[in-house]
Amino acid sequence: MLLKKPRFWDYKYISFLAIVLSPLSFFVNIFNYIKLKISKKRNFSIPIICVGNIYLGGTGKTPLASEIFKITQSLGKNPAFVKKYYDYLKDEITMLKKVGTTFVSGSRKEAIESLIKNKNDIAILDDGFQDFTIKKKFSIVCFNQKQWIGNGLVIPSGPLRERFTAINRADCIVINGQKDIKIENQIYKKNKNAKIFYSKYKAVDINRFKDKQICAFAGIGNPSNFFDLLRENNLNLIHTFSFPDHHHYSILDTEMLAGSLMEKEGKNKILLTTEKDYFRFPDDSLINKLSIQYLKIELEIENKDNFIELIKKNI
Repeated sequence: MLLKKPRFWDYKYISFLAIVLSPLSFFVNIFNYIKLKISKKRNFSIPIICVGNIYLGGTGKTPLASEIFKITQSLGKNPAFVKKYYDYLKDEITMLKKVGTTFVSGSRKEAIESLIKNKNDIAILDDGFQDFTIKKKFSIVCFNQKQWIGNGLVIPSGPLRERFTAINRADCIVINGQKDIKIENQIYKKNKNAKIFYSKYKAVDINRFKDKQICAFAGIGNPSNFFDLLRENNLNLIHTFSFPDHHHYSILDTEMLAGSLMEKEGKNKILLTTEKDYFRFPDDSLINKLSIQYLKIELEIENKDNFIELIKKNI
């Protein structure tokens, strides 16, 4: 979804705008309820692992799905990704294809059928927690500790795709960020059997940016998390620019970004973005001309051995 997240979504209190939009959220809740009740789940001959969310964007689904791909491979399996096709998700599809075999279709069921014909023995759904037509063997819901559930309301009043109670369908919760007992208690009130793990992003080869003056930009669910990661690694940010999630960059965008570098005096100035954003530029020549670089990250899962054992029991 091409969306620049409204600030009031993450307020700790219910804002006036959230109240005004609440009738629309009511209909979204009704729609979700009906869809859940009338959808007929289809069983497949292989395990389906779903990596999803209920908070709209910026929860780390794709990096976690990639990590699960590597884990299942290490366990002797032949996994493949399943991604429902949307034009604005080409960046995520590109990233998944760099990791391993990826089946993309307008229907997840059709993609899974193709995966099985290809002799893959595990389907990893990057997104799909709200797809009630597929019987999953194991469902993971991702959150970011900083944003958590925002104001706790469903779109458009808040950032949730469905009500928080939906986590009762999850087998596992992965929180990107610091340990938070308050969050854990909220989860256990709705799903006492959920297994909770924490993850964090580790910047790869960060030292090559240490002596640079950096104009950072991002069009992801929560751009501020990317900028915070750069600051935590003591990089020198001279500008930051936020774009809507899954933003596709135009010539005007690149001219604006290039102009931001010229505003500051000094040497070693670069444009730095996320890997997802990097693959959304329409022309490689623009990347080369502006010397745009991206920060490569790795996802680290705390208590990884326990996480691997949990995956192993469900494949």
